[in-house]
Amino acid sequence: MVRLFLGATVIAAALAGPLMAQSSEKETQCGYQAEVVKAIQQARLDRVRERKVQEHVLAVATWPDNYNTAIPLLTPWVYEMKMRDVRKQDLAAAWTELCLAQ
Repeated sequence: MVRLFLGATVIAAALAGPLMAQSSEKETQCGYQAEVVKAIQQARLDRVRERKVQEHVLAVATWPDNYNTAIPLLTPWVYEMKMRDVRKQDLAAAWTELCLAQ
């Protein structure tokens, strides 16, 4: 579990970019990032091969295009987890919490 949060913290910091002026803007951005995480998690649950994740996730993307660059960064984080953790944990909620804490 600690490894999950350490890896996510590093990625969240990389995706955060410049500091956001308003908390509502930050919440929106973190929400979009969490949607990406959720889509990647679902791809893993659907047994999509890691190298096909970007194509699979882009087919269901509902977020702005600029968040698509997060897919290759977040995919290894999800795919390195044990499947039982992917099944049991709400990775989008964990991501949102970490993102908002940045």
